[in-house]
Formats: sequence, structure tokens, C-alpha cells
Amino acid sequence: MKYKSISTFADLLGECELQEVTIFDIAQKNEANLDDIKVNEFRKIVKKSLNAMQDAVKSGLKSKEMSLSGMCGDDCSRLKSFYSDSHALFGTIFEKIVTYALAISEENLRMGKIVACPTAGSCAIVPSVLIAVSEEKNISEKSQIDALITAGEIGRIVSNKVSLAGAVAGCQAECGVASAMSAAALTQLLGGTPRQILNAVALALKNLLGLTCDPVCGLVEIPCVKRNAFLAVHAVTACELALANVESKIPVDEVVDAMEQTGKLMSPMLKESSQAGLAKTKTAVRLEKSLRK
Repeated sequence: MKYKSISTFADLLGECELQEVTIFDIAQKNEANLDDIKVNEFRKIVKKSLNAMQDAVKSGLKSKEMSLSGMCGDDCSRLKSFYSDSHALFGTIFEKIVTYALAISEENLRMGKIVACPTAGSCAIVPSVLIAVSEEKNISEKSQIDALITAGEIGRIVSNKVSLAGAVAGCQAECGVASAMSAAALTQLLGGTPRQILNAVALALKNLLGLTCDPVCGLVEIPCVKRNAFLAVHAVTACELALANVESKIPVDEVVDAMEQTGKLMSPMLKESSQAGLAKTKTAVRLEKSLRK
């Protein structure tokens, strides 16, 4: 297959249904053509990202090292201890997802090796879901790579319309897009069709519109670390609704348009500047003064 320019989700779905192939089939062939490499070489590159994600989970689970600010770093350890005594209401997979999300996020704030997916601040949402579910359901590495390529294609198409940066469109463009990518990856992993995958993306993203980026002390710590865990679970909800054929009445391309508009309307004070919102609560201001000292 020659390179096919795809800039919208409608284009992507049209190609998938015309050729009767998956999203990752289209994506990996296009990426290989763009890089002038073979598909199996491209998949090896994706495998390196998958392995790095797995390593970040392992490292994060072992460490209780605090960040330089001293504000974050031991929440994963606390959660592990809690689950050792009292299991999650939603079961083992839920336990793994939220624990892995904290583990990876805390690796990021320790300056450990992570995969920006799509950004460093949202790095735990895709891998926590992908790895946890794959472990519990004994899913092959090939299928995990397929799912990760699917997630990447979702992020690529969204980025054609909106810059994936909190400073441009708030956290809806970082953790919001990551949750949509995660929903896509999981839906692919569980055998969803291209149409169901894109519906999962729409469901995840539209329910996070307006999510602000107001980090305390200007650091990717509060609320970023815990937000990764929350939005990983959000992705699972979107996936299961999509697999049940619960549809978003607003098409995914229009949801992305709405996200772009919302980002433009959002105050600059709520877009990574730490000038308002959570970053300017009384406690946040006190923490900021303490760090300056």
C-alpha cells in the first residue's frame, strides 16, 4: 500500500472500511512509507516504546524516592500497601491500572525514563491500561504493539487540529488526548472494530472537554500524577461503552473541533501558567512560598 494522506478520523475510518483493514494496518504502512523503512522495522521501533513503558512500571513500583519538591513520589507505595490489605471494589485489573499509572507518573517526576504518550505529563495513561490488561488477560506482545500503534494514530490525527500542549489548549489536550488514545488502544486490544475504536475516542474526549492545566508551583506533580490514574480508568469506561455499541452522538472529528474551540476560549491563566485555578488555592500558594525558601 502506498502512502495515503489521512488528516481526519473520517478519512481514517473510510480507508479502514474501504480496504477492510484495521487502524494499525493503515498507520504502520503509512509510517513505514514516510520513514522509508519496512513495516517490521517500524514495529521494532514501537516495540522499544512498549519495552520502555514496561520498564517504567517496574522502576516505579520499586521506588519511593520523592521528587525534588518533596510533594510527590510515594503515592504508588501507599496504594500498593492499601491493596495488599483491602482489594479494590472493581477487581485486580483496576488495582493494576491505577497502581501502574501512579508508578509511571512518579518515575516521570523523578526524571526517570518514560515514554511521552502523547506528553510527559500524561505519560502513564496509555501504558498503565495497556500493560495491566495485557498482563491479566495474557495478551500477546504482537497485539500490544498493534494497540500502541492504534493509540499513536489517534494522537497524530488529533494533533493535526490541536497542539498537544497544556499551554495551548489546557490539559484536555494532554491528559484528555492521552485518555482517548488509551481508550483506542484498549478497544483494539479487546477486538473492537475501527468504528468502535473511534467511538471510544469520541466518548473519552468529549467528556473531558474544558479540562484545565493549572499545576501547583508550576510543576508536573499536582494534580498531574493522580490525574493520570483517574483518566486511565476514564479510558476503560469509554472502551466498554464503545464495545457495547453505546455511541457518541457527536462524531469524533467534531469533538476534536470542539476541543480546539474550547482551548481557544480558555483563559491563558488556566493553560499551564499556574496563575489561577488549583495553582492559586491557599494551600498551593503556601507550598509555592515554601519551595522558594
